[in-house]
Amino acid sequence: MEGTMKRCRCWFNGISLFLHPLIITVLIISMCMANIGNVDAAFSNLTTIPFNQGYSPLFGDGNLVRSPDGKGVRLLLDRFTGSGFISSNLYNHGFFSANIKLPSDYTAGICVAFYTSNADVFEKSHDELDIEFLGNTEGKPWRFQTNIYGNGSTNRGREERYRLWFDPTKDFHRYSILWTPQITIFYVDDVPIREVERREEMGGDYPSKPMSLYTTIWDASNWATSGGKYKVNYKYAPFVAEFKDLVLDGCPADPIQQIPAAEACAEKYALLATQDYSVITPQRRAAMRRFRQRYMYYSYCYDSLRYPVPPPECVIIAAERARFKDTGRLKFGGSHKRQSKRRTRNRNRVLPDSDVTPY
Repeated sequence: MEGTMKRCRCWFNGISLFLHPLIITVLIISMCMANIGNVDAAFSNLTTIPFNQGYSPLFGDGNLVRSPDGKGVRLLLDRFTGSGFISSNLYNHGFFSANIKLPSDYTAGICVAFYTSNADVFEKSHDELDIEFLGNTEGKPWRFQTNIYGNGSTNRGREERYRLWFDPTKDFHRYSILWTPQITIFYVDDVPIREVERREEMGGDYPSKPMSLYTTIWDASNWATSGGKYKVNYKYAPFVAEFKDLVLDGCPADPIQQIPAAEACAEKYALLATQDYSVITPQRRAAMRRFRQRYMYYSYCYDSLRYPVPPPECVIIAAERARFKDTGRLKFGGSHKRQSKRRTRNRNRVLPDSDVTPY
């Protein structure tokens, strides 16, 4: 970030004689923050699919509204139920992505989740990759977290929490998960925000079984905002999350198939490896570093209260460790519970509390 600021200052030297110093400062900061986004155009040519071709309602059918063109969907949360949808297939790895616009105004207690899971198939040994948006009181920004589970390792949460450099309620932004046998990358727009490399020491903690893509909105009052201090206020309902430009680019799989995934999906794996989003270029890595320095406010890797010895996939950076030394007091919601496709309107899904002390 410091290097970027220096370059920006140099760019402005030529016009500094004509502008007020305060204006120059504002322009420098604005231009430098823009460097976090707009890294490249790698995501401009994604192949999207209509809702009906790849997804089906999961629960709260009356609160799931398809767009007129069939390319998007709105999920509503009211006092009766939330809502959600699920991919029609399970996938042996892949790229999962959507343009999402979050509810505005008072959103405390709300969780909007975009995640992969196989809990319906492997109830006691499921895998999961999460992007969870956490609402806030009016005037305060949304925050979000990513997480990873493998083989039922829900007692070893790998949460990271972040702020955003934009208002996610004003316009659509793309959120993506790349999951391969070797690496998992979470993206916001075209910025990689988290990279998890599979290491032998992780054992079954790295997701390896076929998963479906889930998207939900639901009442998480018991943990989502300030550890459960602020609840959903249905005076502001319905809360609406919008999704469009949906991407499912993976290897469809039968969870009980006899053919090894490496053999059945070899062609698809090779194709995924050629995609722009599969490579973190030096430019993207610099953008990821800037994002994590400025917007990440919790990482399990530095939470010595939970993990006196960091999990094996953690890459410890001394500057980050010093910055996060006191962050082991967050409250998390744990893994997603199993969802029925025939969910009734008067039942809301609520995640269990974890044993982590609320802050």
